[in-house]
Amino acid sequence: MSLQLPQPPAAALRAVLTALDSPSATRSAALTQATRPLVPAHPLPVHLLAPDTPGGTPLTAAPRTGWRFLIRSGEEVVAAADTLETPDGHSFGHFTEGPYLVSTLRALQQARLHCSAARATYQPRLLAVPGHYMTALWLRPTLGPANSPDLLVPLAPAPLGVTAHRVHVADELLPALAKARGGALLSTGTQG
Repeated sequence: MSLQLPQPPAAALRAVLTALDSPSATRSAALTQATRPLVPAHPLPVHLLAPDTPGGTPLTAAPRTGWRFLIRSGEEVVAAADTLETPDGHSFGHFTEGPYLVSTLRALQQARLHCSAARATYQPRLLAVPGHYMTALWLRPTLGPANSPDLLVPLAPAPLGVTAHRVHVADELLPALAKARGGALLSTGTQG
């Protein structure tokens, strides 16, 4: 099967394109030194699992807060652009740099391989879990066996005790995060 990439709202894409044209918004070193054109790619909806969410709460309760686009300069990813969902639509949030850029690309590649092996279709999303200092690629099943679980691929750097870039069943990882407070967690997962 395959990875079913989501289509971002036109307003979110417009907000990023407008920011890329703004000299004041693109002051970061990576963006000022990058070869033009800068192109938004790999749009992913961002969902937030609030710090006070009980471990048993389903992921479907995690609201979508915006979209993240990886910004390409040629073949290289140089930044990410975040948009926010507001009552008036979508607005540009900020540009970011750092390890999550390469980690997101790696997780998307792992997700494609996992979809082929699992014979299921998943839609990728980003899940921010600020209470545990974790961001993960969330793979939501859309087609395949009826019992296909939601999967999480923690991005690097991952919280202490969680192995980045391992495919975890969400219903196993999230309760383990909720129970663990400073101790070793999960170093295993489903290879993908």
